[in-house]
Amino acid sequence: MWSERHRPQSIPAMIGNEEARAAALEWLAKWKKGVKPLLLVGAPGTGKTTMAYLLARQFEYDMIGLNASDARSKSRINEVLAPVLGNVSVLGSPMIFVDEVDGIHGRSDFGGAAALVDILKEPAVPIILAANDDSHDKMKAIKKAAKIVHFRRIPPRLLRVYLEGVLKKESASLSPGSLIKVIDKSRGDIRSMINLAQSLVTGFNPQTEASFESVNVEDGINAFFKAKSAEEARGVLYSMQINPREKIGAFYSSIVTSDLDPQSLATYLEVVSRADMLYGRIMRTQNWRLLRYLNDILMGLYKNDEKVRYSQYNLSWPLLNRIRWDGAKIRAFASAMSARLHVSSSFFVTSCLPCMIQCIKNKSLEPDEEFAEILAKEAGA
Repeated sequence: MWSERHRPQSIPAMIGNEEARAAALEWLAKWKKGVKPLLLVGAPGTGKTTMAYLLARQFEYDMIGLNASDARSKSRINEVLAPVLGNVSVLGSPMIFVDEVDGIHGRSDFGGAAALVDILKEPAVPIILAANDDSHDKMKAIKKAAKIVHFRRIPPRLLRVYLEGVLKKESASLSPGSLIKVIDKSRGDIRSMINLAQSLVTGFNPQTEASFESVNVEDGINAFFKAKSAEEARGVLYSMQINPREKIGAFYSSIVTSDLDPQSLATYLEVVSRADMLYGRIMRTQNWRLLRYLNDILMGLYKNDEKVRYSQYNLSWPLLNRIRWDGAKIRAFASAMSARLHVSSSFFVTSCLPCMIQCIKNKSLEPDEEFAEILAKEAGA
């Protein structure tokens, strides 16, 4: 994505929030053991995360990141941060960065806020926190334990200068009207602005002008396989801002229900499998930063392939119809046999039917007249 490719590589290369950047620089330059952590507060895309990582680079600290919205429990926070705080001499020069710290407050907050505040009271290493919103009541304790620096939305004039620079580096251009629209839609979010511009430049046209940011899953899948270039396909992936599990499932369902040759099917499913493994790892470790690699993996599916079209089902229509009709017969048969055997239908299907089928198949069970009548009447056998 352009937003990653053109991420500032030094603090002077950032735009806007000059006073906030100066305050953060001064804080780390004067840091010593026991100094209050730094809390960066501001809307998404204003440079908080970039600032934290560039500070670590400039002062040669080893950044250890944690997303608080994905580690809300006391045990999870201690699991990640306690080893760092207890082994400072072994780890060299660690710095802790806790992103989206305001996300720690919610139904899933099982002591996470209190555990974090305890760590903030006696910091043995530099700690930087970032929050989109500090108005939550539970943020009071965190704000009291930290030095607060506010990041403001980037003004439109600076956004335009920066965007024009990005477009020049990409040998791309936008009409004056589109340039103004992209800047207006971004609402001071520099990351959103660059991604919206990339979506337009790569040729992907969303369904409505109301939003450049998302399309429904059906339009997204179809547009992805119709894309004329990899950049256009990447823009479509970015625009499909849906649950990652739903995104992977949508590609899987569409692929397995399409008329593909075995080699193409195997190639596509290998990519989907890698995406599924990444998501599985994210769920196991709760390391949601890995999610940034999902679209890169799914780009392995890109091919201008008219055969692949969106389908919400995981199975082909012939097989679905077979399941539908055979399922009705099995339910009717199970209902009749469960009444005869004085057991529930679910018990008969799960415990009795498999054994019965195997016995009939091996010819070790000969149905009597009553059983044969039920079989013929209810199951159509």
